[in-house]
Amino acid sequence: MSLSFTQSTTQTFNVTHARHLASKVATDLKRIQRFYGSPTDTYIAKYEAELIELLKAGYLYEVTYGFKRGDNWIEPTLKYTAKELANTLGSDDDPGRVRPGADVSGASFTSYLAHNSAYTNLTTEQLKEFEATLPFNRVYGVQPGISGYLTSDKTYSSGGRSLDRSYVKSA
Repeated sequence: MSLSFTQSTTQTFNVTHARHLASKVATDLKRIQRFYGSPTDTYIAKYEAELIELLKAGYLYEVTYGFKRGDNWIEPTLKYTAKELANTLGSDDDPGRVRPGADVSGASFTSYLAHNSAYTNLTTEQLKEFEATLPFNRVYGVQPGISGYLTSDKTYSSGGRSLDRSYVKSA
């Protein structure tokens, strides 16, 4: 006689999961602040609040935070890409490992956000309603290029979703 069993779980992504993921990004930003002086605590809190709302609603495709010189991202820049885990357990790495000592002279700290198709399919009224929940209004612009290359290094996951982190590395 043999016995077997099957276990099935369903997770619903909620605000607690969104806060967990956003807190990891905020920790990465604090590390950049410690080494490079930007972004400010006020902006880190705003970026975290924005990310919570975007994740909770399911509207994030990717977001990049870092230093831009001219038209290109430079080291240290971090890019987070949102993913659905599709019934798999994702790794949930610890935040950190931002390299100190990169040359940010003549560069400014900024961010770039790309929404997914769920966001672009909103009606004008739904869009206005959602944007009213955000801590600041973004302006539309062109995604900067990269001075160097992107390399993946961490994955943050919770509630069936993940943020895959990549960073700009100097050539």
